[in-house]
Amino acid sequence: MKHVGWLACLCLLGCARGPNVSGDLPLKRVVVYRNGVGYFEREGHVDEERVAFRMRQRMVGDFLASLAVIERGGSSVRSASFPLEVEETFEPEPEEPEPQPRPLDGEGPKPSEPKPPEPPKKPDPQAMREVLLHLDGKEHDLAIGYLAETPVWRPSYRVVVTPDGKADLQAWGIVQNLSGEDWNGVTLSLVAGAPLAFQSTLGTPVIPERPVVTDQGEVVAVVPTGVTSLDLTEGSFVTGIADRYAGGSAPAPEPAPAPEESAAYDRDEARREAPEAEVAGGATLMSGSQRRSSKAAAKPAAQASPGGVVAPPPPPMAPRPAPTLSAPRRLSDLAAVALEAGTTRYDIPYPVTVPNDSATMVLLTSQRVPGAAVLLFAPEPGVAASSSHPFRVARFTNTTPGLLERGPIAVFEKASFLGQGMLEPLPPRATATVPFALERSVAVTSEVRVDQQGSRLFRIEAGALYIERDSVQRTRYLIDNGSDRPMKLLVKHPRQPGARLFKPPAGTEDNVGTLTALIPTELRTRGKAELTVDERRANQEMVNWLEPLADDAVRGYLADPRADPAIVQKLKDAWVVREALRKHTDEFNALSKEREELERLTNETRRSLRAIEKNPQAADLRQKLTKRLSDASTRIDAITKRGIELQMSIDEQQVRFRDAVLGLELDAPLPVKD
Repeated sequence: MKHVGWLACLCLLGCARGPNVSGDLPLKRVVVYRNGVGYFEREGHVDEERVAFRMRQRMVGDFLASLAVIERGGSSVRSASFPLEVEETFEPEPEEPEPQPRPLDGEGPKPSEPKPPEPPKKPDPQAMREVLLHLDGKEHDLAIGYLAETPVWRPSYRVVVTPDGKADLQAWGIVQNLSGEDWNGVTLSLVAGAPLAFQSTLGTPVIPERPVVTDQGEVVAVVPTGVTSLDLTEGSFVTGIADRYAGGSAPAPEPAPAPEESAAYDRDEARREAPEAEVAGGATLMSGSQRRSSKAAAKPAAQASPGGVVAPPPPPMAPRPAPTLSAPRRLSDLAAVALEAGTTRYDIPYPVTVPNDSATMVLLTSQRVPGAAVLLFAPEPGVAASSSHPFRVARFTNTTPGLLERGPIAVFEKASFLGQGMLEPLPPRATATVPFALERSVAVTSEVRVDQQGSRLFRIEAGALYIERDSVQRTRYLIDNGSDRPMKLLVKHPRQPGARLFKPPAGTEDNVGTLTALIPTELRTRGKAELTVDERRANQEMVNWLEPLADDAVRGYLADPRADPAIVQKLKDAWVVREALRKHTDEFNALSKEREELERLTNETRRSLRAIEKNPQAADLRQKLTKRLSDASTRIDAITKRGIELQMSIDEQQVRFRDAVLGLELDAPLPVKD
């Protein structure tokens, strides 16, 4: 008996759950998105003046915010009514305490204390509510579209790699039904995208707070000042307004039309002004004349897609065997891919049944794509061994017209399971590289060196010269292949922000958005390989015109055929003066250095002469030192004279050079050629 009672309770609970949204119209179409909502479409012939929907309280807001009426013909929807769930805020009246019998001799029970009032009840979000659509007639063909919460659909992939550089790719979509009702033979679409959707509280009454105005009496706090009145002569604007409302009489409003006339007017206006429009979920609004013409059609109306595109209903098809990893026998088994507003929609070509509280797996695509199994060196913090060993990866290109959403992918080769990975969102014509195992027979080490190279003319402004140099970072990868087969290795190199790859190896994929580069290299059987990645980042600095870096930058600009001819000519004229200035400056610097050396030698010679001044045996040495001192003094005098001449020439050349570069302006450098 106990088991029977528990079974009855479970049955009652299952019946009490009920569908989230149900109605008089059968469910015909379901579109599932990746953001927790689904678009549902119900359609049928109704010969009553209203259509009822039952839904949970938490679904009312979404239903009212996204309700789309798609009328196939007949009468029109006038209004939608629904009950409000109001939270109780009143306090119960206090009850009179019941008289208690008087205890004898001070003994007996004490009087009972009053019970505290129960807290107000809040609306139950799981309670079922009824929404009524009121029509202006009895005979009509009607389709209703709305949004409701539903689990996201999830993709699942399989890829079979082959040695010929091709791969068999399959994509499946897993749909879960927790709506409380079976989806029997519905037209199913899966959208690889997440349009903006939010929870609406249109089913909950809201009374905003208003400011409170109090009457505190009248108090004269200050002496009032006089005011100036406007001219109220006859014919003025203010006088006309005053005369119009003299005696407190306002203009009488026009009489309201009768209900029958108002309804007829609304229908006429709808026929004249209501063009075809798109509403939430992709439903289409139609005017009255369009509804009548659609009703006259013998064939059923076409289904409306979420993006507003109308597609004919799919023809009934016989049951098909479940597709395998190989291509399906009929291409019609595959979902039709449509691109709308930047999203990808998969339309399942045959009716789909998804029982309540269950999941269904449908085939989206199955085709042969470019792909192979290679190695990828990409150190991951969560995999310690990946800092010295590469991953085995499945690499393939998405040749389908739609986006492949993020999902798990199983990798096979030669009828064997190799591993499993996670496919990130893959747009059309993009290439995925999915790790699925670790290859320990290949070892990788790396080393980094940084240097400064090059000198390019960057800018000339107000007589100042700015050059551009490259901060060069070279990363060298040393690879040892200990396996008995040749392999292809991709190195996922972390890119330096603002740097460029200098002469990268052929086949390099530079992913600037992710600051990574995939650099390929071939590994021989039990061999070694070396891969060097050269990154260069430009740095600007101001230099003196006479420095060697300035000379290198200007000569490089003069030798570039892309240089501006006018600037080239001015630089050539200025460089003639600069060469003379540099030559005299170099000579002056050399003489200055020589003079310093001679002055040092002269001072030492004088000290030596003073040391042997009273030594009669050092006459020959005194004579030698005296001649050296005389020669040094003579050379110093010549250097001084030549230095004065050079200084005068340098001053003159500096003035000429400043005048030559003063009007020289270079705003933009030439593009860098690697």
